[in-house]
Order: sequence, then structure tokens, then C-alpha cells
Amino acid sequence: MRPDSRFARATPAATPRLASRRARPRPRPNRETSSEGDGFAVMSFMDAREHGSKIGGGGVASASQGAVDRRERLRRLALETIDLAKDPYFMRNHLGSYECKLCLTMHANEGNYLAHTQGKRHQQNLAKRAARDAKDADASFGKSKTATIQPRKTMKIGRPGYRVTKQYDRRTRQRSLLFQVDYPERELGTKPRYRFMSAYEQKVEAWDKRYQYVLFACEPYETIGFKIPNVDVDKAGQDKFFTHWDEDVKTYTCQLTFRRVDGDGAPRGGGMPRGGIPPPPMVGGLPPPPPPPVR
Repeated sequence: MRPDSRFARATPAATPRLASRRARPRPRPNRETSSEGDGFAVMSFMDAREHGSKIGGGGVASASQGAVDRRERLRRLALETIDLAKDPYFMRNHLGSYECKLCLTMHANEGNYLAHTQGKRHQQNLAKRAARDAKDADASFGKSKTATIQPRKTMKIGRPGYRVTKQYDRRTRQRSLLFQVDYPERELGTKPRYRFMSAYEQKVEAWDKRYQYVLFACEPYETIGFKIPNVDVDKAGQDKFFTHWDEDVKTYTCQLTFRRVDGDGAPRGGGMPRGGIPPPPMVGGLPPPPPPPVR
């Protein structure tokens, strides 16, 4: 029986031929085109492994795609933690876009602005603003110790009633003014006060160096002032210059006595002519009655 050639053992002459076929390297397919040259791209899984992605994962994201994903994550995080109604730097302009008043940047929507608030630039500007505010607070705290007292702001109820009496002392030849101001509805714990003011401090009338003003004030009444001659006030004795507050009748009393000028000149401001006290005026050929005595 003749043996079948299919099951025949390989001859020694055929062994080197098989070895030479196995040693020959197989050609790799072209990355750009297929082996048939049909023009379609062939996916290279080896390249994907070399770049670190998994098979079927879609490849590694580019830098722009990573930035978009990062901004989206920051936007979602900011929406959960930030309330735009309480953000002092959030502003919507007349064009419908949004602005950051701290960084002076414009944004198309709220999400873009929220992503900006979580960025490096906005956080650095916030830190700079906090440091500057702390420095200004320390400086203002040092100045507050020497700050001037601010005037009180109360509702005024009108002007008080007053009486002015002109007096003349024949013995000392001095003239005086007696002011009586009524404050029936004064605030509890307050007391009327007076102050002298020069003509250059007021802005109601034209400046005149011959006159000065005396002011009376008490809350909640308006401050009233009287125009008096610019002559030195004699404060030598209690009977010449005094103030008194009567709690029972709610009346504030103040008396001013002017100094008598030497006989060779008029007082400062020209209140009286030269020669001292002027003579009393004549009414109907008869001298006027004498002035009332000093109280």
C-alpha cells in the first residue's frame, strides 16, 4: 500500500525552507491607508497604548477640551456655593453681558462669570483687596482717636422766644445787654449754651468788623444769634457778666457788659463817637427818661 502524501513526514530538505519563511518579518499595515489601498484610515491601537488611553476610550482629550471641562466643573461648583445676588463685584451692563467690577472683565453668561470667580486672577485680586482694606482700617483706627466731634442731627421745632433789654450804669458809665431766652420744651439732660462769633465766621450778612454776634443754642430749638457791637466784654465781676438757667420757668438768662473806652477815642468797631458816652437824644425838646436801674 502506497502511503498518502498528505501524512508523509517532512523531508530534511523542506525544513530549511519553512524556517526561512518564519524568520521573514511580516509587513505591518500602513497607518494612513489599508493594505488594499482603499484610502480609509486604520486605527492603531498601539499608538493609543503609547499615549496612555484605553482601547475604546476615545483617545486623550486635547488642551482646549480639558479647559472647557474644567470651566464646566468650576461653574457647577460655584452655582452650589455662591449667590450672585450677594456678590458685590457682579454687575450686568446695558448690553446684557456680565462684568466683574474687581477684575474689569466681561462675561457672556452667569456660568462664565462663576467660573471666573474660581480662577486664579479673581482670587489674587480678592486677596489684594482684603489686604488693602485691612491697611486702610488700621489707618482709620489711628485717626479716629483725634477725629473731631460731629454735630448732632435732630429735628428742629422752631425758634425760641426771647427778650432783650438794654441797660446803662451811670456809676460806671457802661452799657450792657440782658438776654432772656425761653426753652419750655428742651430735651432732658441738655442745657442752653452761648457762644461769641466774629463777623467773618457767619455767611448770612456781609462782613463788618464793627460788629460781632452772640449765639444761643439748645436742642431741639434752632440756634438764634444777636448782632452786638464789636467791643470787649467786661468779665471782671459777677454782676457784669453772668449766665443763669431757671429750671422752673425754663428761661436762660445772659447779661453782657461792654468795657468803657478811654475818653480820647471811640471803642473798637465805632459803636460810640469820640468823647466817651454819647449824650441822650432829645425828643420834643425834652430829655428822655433815665434808663432803668441795673438788675
